[in-house]
Amino acid sequence: MPRVSQDRLDARRREILAGARACFSRHGYEGATVRRLEEATGLSRGAIFHHFRDKESLFLAVAEDDAAEMVETVAKQGLVQVMRDLLARADDVSETGWLGTQLEVSRRLRTDQEFADRWAARAEAIAAATRDRLSRQRTAGALREDVPLETLQRFLELALDGLVMQLGTGRSTADLSPVLDLVEEAVRRR
Repeated sequence: MPRVSQDRLDARRREILAGARACFSRHGYEGATVRRLEEATGLSRGAIFHHFRDKESLFLAVAEDDAAEMVETVAKQGLVQVMRDLLARADDVSETGWLGTQLEVSRRLRTDQEFADRWAARAEAIAAATRDRLSRQRTAGALREDVPLETLQRFLELALDGLVMQLGTGRSTADLSPVLDLVEEAVRRR
């Protein structure tokens, strides 16, 4: 029997994650049945669960990928850029999976203590990337000095949570770019 290359396995895994992200976004965790996951990925349950132990593992993999992307963006460009990216993708139906994943993570954090415990390390990675970025920005003289870094971090996290909620309710995004400019200006040195 021929062996499948690691590149092909990795590509298949990415395909599954992309389809699952769309399915979880569209139907939520509970509504993302195995049948719906099969339809969204175009693969059989055997192919899906060859790569992931169960639906919970699949959802965590989707959320972890999104969190890793967020950490990378925060480290390079800051949390406001995460918000700008989210806003830019908000009206693109093919890109709404990230928002759906964030909303589902938020819901599960409130309702599933076991999930919240497992998610804590991922949340800390995002917080640490934000703290590191803010610290570097303050050292470079780009951030205001009259507010503790911890307060600036919480302000930015609150702005992100508010943006996710705004987008999650389907409200218009037409006037949000100037709001993000204001958020960014609020943390900059004057």
